[in-house]
Amino acid sequence: MIDFGVTERKVAELKQRMKRCELYEKDIEEKFVRSGGPGGQKVNKSSTCVHLTHRPSGLAVKMQKSRTQKLNRYYARKRLCEMLEDRLLGKESPEARKASKIRKQKDRRRRRSRER
Repeated sequence: MIDFGVTERKVAELKQRMKRCELYEKDIEEKFVRSGGPGGQKVNKSSTCVHLTHRPSGLAVKMQKSRTQKLNRYYARKRLCEMLEDRLLGKESPEARKASKIRKQKDRRRRRSRER
């Protein structure tokens, strides 16, 4: 089991999500790259950026959200799940639903401001 530096509950949720997306560790190619940007000397010396490639679908994710490699491995897998869900579920994916909800809210606000 991989140590992601997050709580057991979050790891369990990620594993379940990966299983639903049919994303298996054996299908993932993982590379570590040197990060750039803020973080100073620590970031420039250590390879904290994670590059994941899902072989069956060809999707690739590069994540350097955190200064630690453990967290970036977690975030990269989470993002890969989101991308697979978007591809498999289309408009029914959680990301698409969230975007649709925000779009509706903006439309509602726009109509209310025009009425005034």
